Order: sequence, then structure tokens, then C-alpha cells
Amino acid sequence: MLDRWKTFVRDVRAEVNKVTWPKRTEVRGTTIVVLVTCVVFGIYLWFVDIVMGRVLTWLYAVVG
Repeated sequence: MLDRWKTFVRDVRAEVNKVTWPKRTEVRGTTIVVLVTCVVFGIYLWFVDIVMGRVLTWLYAVVG
């Protein structure tokens, strides 16, 4: 049982060493892109919500 754990830990370390970790500047850049994208989509959906609300209010007033 202990040999299996040792093998497992050795394999995990070998796989982690194969990983290409991003640089701090890359992480910062992609984080900024994600935040800007979230803000843009949030504003877009807010605008669509306002327009659809007004359209539905008008439609309910017309239809009755």
C-alpha cells in the first residue's frame, strides 16, 4: 500500500513539473480582459433588459 502512494506522489510530481505555468504579466493581462468583457456584457444585458422591459410595458398597455 505504501509503495502505491510513493508511486502516486512521484507520478504527480513528474506531471506537475511538465506544466507550463503562466507568467505574472500573462495572468494580469488575461484577468483584465476577463474583467473588461464582464463589464461590457453586463452593460449590454442591462441595456437589453431596459429595452425589453419598456417594449413589454408598451405591449401590455396596447393589448390590455
